[in-house]
Amino acid sequence: MALPQGKWIKLEQNGAGPGARSSHAVAVVGNKAYAFGGEFSPRVPVDNHLYVFDLTTRTWKVADAKGDIPPPRVGVTMASIAETIYFFGGRDATHKELNEFYSFDTATDTWTLLLSGPPHRSYHSMTADGRRVYVFGGCGDAGRLNDLWAYDVVDRKWIGFPLPREKCKPRGGPGLASVQGKIWVVYGFSGEELDDVHCFDPRAGRWSCVETSGEKPTPRSMFSSVGIGKYIFIHGGEIDPSDLGHLGAGKFSKDVYALDTETKEWKRWDSDEPGLAPGERGWCAYSGGWCDGRPGLLVYGGNSPSNDRLDDIFFFTPSI
Repeated sequence: MALPQGKWIKLEQNGAGPGARSSHAVAVVGNKAYAFGGEFSPRVPVDNHLYVFDLTTRTWKVADAKGDIPPPRVGVTMASIAETIYFFGGRDATHKELNEFYSFDTATDTWTLLLSGPPHRSYHSMTADGRRVYVFGGCGDAGRLNDLWAYDVVDRKWIGFPLPREKCKPRGGPGLASVQGKIWVVYGFSGEELDDVHCFDPRAGRWSCVETSGEKPTPRSMFSSVGIGKYIFIHGGEIDPSDLGHLGAGKFSKDVYALDTETKEWKRWDSDEPGLAPGERGWCAYSGGWCDGRPGLLVYGGNSPSNDRLDDIFFFTPSI
């Protein structure tokens, strides 16, 4: 039986872009991708420029940003609602976990420092629906976390949700997706790579552990993920950590899988042109977005099996 297929394209890059890095973040607003943070050498934040990549002209520029510009950091997350990007946490050059929460207005190029967010953390995950930005897990001051929070952009306040049960271990580098009104936690790292899936229903205020079937991905963390329709797509990720921890490069995947949130079945997705697909990688910046009129997953940079940081940009469009 033929596997479902998707299309990878490698995006040409013009102009002065961020270059190679990992542990950074990217968010798409309209036809532009905004990238911030990251490292070239392990644990050393590169800069605090906000880089803007035009998905139509394939050209980089540095935003002429003003306001409360965040200091450099790694392990930060970003997500967008309408024309605004929301930015939370990360780790600074002294390896301190942060909980600063910012917004960036893409119409005015203005940073604003908002209410302090949930407890300090880095290498957490972030997603958004039309009204709320959700934050889950990550590495906190006293170890890994498994708490879920949301910032309501209309009411301008943080909401703390009940903690999941013991089966949902504290973790860094999980996938997080908002699909059909529910928040899905996929895999992650908790001293070992995990392969579990959990779902939170914000209306009912309840967590559930999701039993999945099909061609299940191997345990992993620090992968790229996006919710499209009823599916959660994941790409790549770390499948075996380095003995050197963050200083080294573990083993990485290059495959694409999708979880059907209705049937709870995993399937591996083929590329219609395998030679155009990105190689093995993890610790990438990624975002859902649109390219050439179709929804998909943007993957930028990351770490490679040789421990060299990457500077390429790919866009995956599933055939659904």
